[in-house]
Amino acid sequence: MTDRVALVFGATGLVGSEVVKLLVADASYSEVHVLVRRELGWGDEKLHVHLTDFRDLSSLQLPSNVTDVFCCLGTTQKKAGSKEAFYAIDFQLTFDLIRMAREAGAEQLLMISSIGAAANSSSYYLKVKGELEEAVRSLSFSSTSILRPSVLLGERPEHRFAESLAGAVLPRLSILLIGALRKYRPIEGKAVARALVAYADEQRPGFRVLESHEIAAKAV
Repeated sequence: MTDRVALVFGATGLVGSEVVKLLVADASYSEVHVLVRRELGWGDEKLHVHLTDFRDLSSLQLPSNVTDVFCCLGTTQKKAGSKEAFYAIDFQLTFDLIRMAREAGAEQLLMISSIGAAANSSSYYLKVKGELEEAVRSLSFSSTSILRPSVLLGERPEHRFAESLAGAVLPRLSILLIGALRKYRPIEGKAVARALVAYADEQRPGFRVLESHEIAAKAV
């Protein structure tokens, strides 16, 4: 496939904003569509910005020519304000958007999850991430790649204290994280974005989960 069309959810975040730039520069893609609450502040002839009220998707019309969906949505319980609000964004909204893209004809899904995601996790955050992974698997995209990065490094639009603290400490400990612990090494958001686009280029059939050390190796 040489004339691909991308749809990006979470285009203003740490990973998503970089994914959009990479896709616009990628000759494999003729169009790049993004759903956002506000303008990006830059443009390109390939870039199509859809201002969206995510509180009500009833009138949302997704492009019918999308081939690849890149989902970089995600928040924290603290930012959302409650477990219920977090679930509404990280599971329900995310799943609804991905389902709508699949119904519109998209064949490939690439989604950012989290290291440790598991539907049976005692951590509510990781439990929701795991439930989302299982839910999107049921949508039966021709190709699904789930990326589980460790702590993300980079400048975010908003400050996250816990991740900032981990980002300051963990890089100094990375030399100790070897063998099975490699997947816990922090990773740059830009590296995750590069890996996401590189995995998309493979168009590998089926469902796969990629851990953080695999993501880091792919981004090189």
